[in-house]
Amino acid sequence: MSTPIQPPDNGFTEARANAASDETSAARRSAASERAAGAFGSASHPGTPIRGFFGHPRQLGVLFMLEMWERFSFYGLQGILAYYIYYSAEKGGLGIDQGTALGIVGAYGGTVFLMTIMGAWVADRVLGREKTLFISGILIMLGHLSLALIPGAAGLLVGLVLVAVGSGGLKANATAVVGTLYEREDPRRDAGFSIFYMGVNTGALIGPLVTGLLKDTKGFHWGFGAAAVGMAIGLVVYAMGRRKFPEHAYIPSNPLVGSQRKLIAPVILGGFAVMGLALWFGLATDSIDWVVFTIAVVAAVAYFAVMLRDRDLSDTERSRVKAFIPLFLAATLFWSLFQQQFTFIAVYSDQRLDRHIGSWEFPASWVQSINSVFVIIFAGVLSVIWTKLGNRAPGTPKKFSLSLVIVGAAYLVFLPFANGASLTPVLVLVLVLFLFTMAELMLSPIGLSLATKLAPLKYPTQMVALNFLASSIGTTLAGTVSKYYDQHNEAPYFITVGLTSILGGVLLFVGSKAVSKRMKGVL
Repeated sequence: MSTPIQPPDNGFTEARANAASDETSAARRSAASERAAGAFGSASHPGTPIRGFFGHPRQLGVLFMLEMWERFSFYGLQGILAYYIYYSAEKGGLGIDQGTALGIVGAYGGTVFLMTIMGAWVADRVLGREKTLFISGILIMLGHLSLALIPGAAGLLVGLVLVAVGSGGLKANATAVVGTLYEREDPRRDAGFSIFYMGVNTGALIGPLVTGLLKDTKGFHWGFGAAAVGMAIGLVVYAMGRRKFPEHAYIPSNPLVGSQRKLIAPVILGGFAVMGLALWFGLATDSIDWVVFTIAVVAAVAYFAVMLRDRDLSDTERSRVKAFIPLFLAATLFWSLFQQQFTFIAVYSDQRLDRHIGSWEFPASWVQSINSVFVIIFAGVLSVIWTKLGNRAPGTPKKFSLSLVIVGAAYLVFLPFANGASLTPVLVLVLVLFLFTMAELMLSPIGLSLATKLAPLKYPTQMVALNFLASSIGTTLAGTVSKYYDQHNEAPYFITVGLTSILGGVLLFVGSKAVSKRMKGVL
């Protein structure tokens, strides 16, 4: 039988003490704290089980299943998207220039993360995290159906817009809802996010295998249809358990009141309009990646400025937001390399990799599942290690710095095979993706957890969205940078990309002590 958590102080003692010490803004801070009470921990809700899903709250299992099937659909699409755009019409594709196609893929991935802003705003100010999460899943399913059923560029545009908007809403809120299951100081918190991350990668493993096989045997639209079915399964499973989360998962943390509610329709419709116009302009001028990059950078700067200038924040909260800035930059650099799995590595797998097993050549998209295999194997291992080490584990800045060094080193592995006359053995790419995975596990699930721990009381979900903006900028850059890959002169590309990341990791390691100090006790 599960033991209920008793209702202690919600983990906000330090923030409230700092707020009370500033008499000039005590009233404002108290109001903000009340609106956000319970934003991160389930400790204030008697009856929430301590154990139930591998030693974690039972609802972690519900979110695990939703995220698994959503990632099945998302990565199933990602596995074949570039090929659909640049393959000729004779092969079932749209016949768009390869460089342009990679820019579109990068911009689409960046837009997914960019739309976490809208998803976070709707959750924090209008619907609450749980309802926003469910509606976002429906949009994703409709997007995949559009890709499957509407032919040509029209289906591509409608489908990618719906998937991007839905995925943006789901990503920010799924992470935030996981955060509601734990107190801020709960030692299981990082381990819980790592388990959640295993759900991500279980779906990411299966998705490209299914859609890639269907693409090769039935055609691209069958693959898109399979992604829609996967999302539908995830929604059904989630609907069966969506009413059992802590109460604050259903309540906006900073709701619009009175006349402010008039902003709801303009903001949502404006978000769709901006996205649609940006995509249209970018496609028309062959600069879609730079359009998305610019929007994401402006949004990130604005987010940091709004938080740092908010007088409701305590000194501790403001210091933690400042500490997040160098980690945000490190995450941006990491994602610009890691997300090239869907741009540069997709092309490399299609054109330079020996994919033969005997006389059979497996689909190029299957390569996208290798990373997920390693995550499934090692995420649990690292989860146990972080839990066992507790406060003795390396701090977040050092984990981030190590991540940059490892992912940079992965690109240098390609060097002995650069400009080769023969195809590269598949085991070389397996090694590269193993290093990608080790780097990812040092940064991605830790970053998700960190965003919820460093978040001011007033901005719980929106801090998660800010974390995803680093992914947006980096993913967009992954499409832009990959355009410089030259199959006939590969070495400069591998050296430049690899050493840039290693240098970034070294610089962050040198400054890690100063960053940790600003984090004010958050590990």
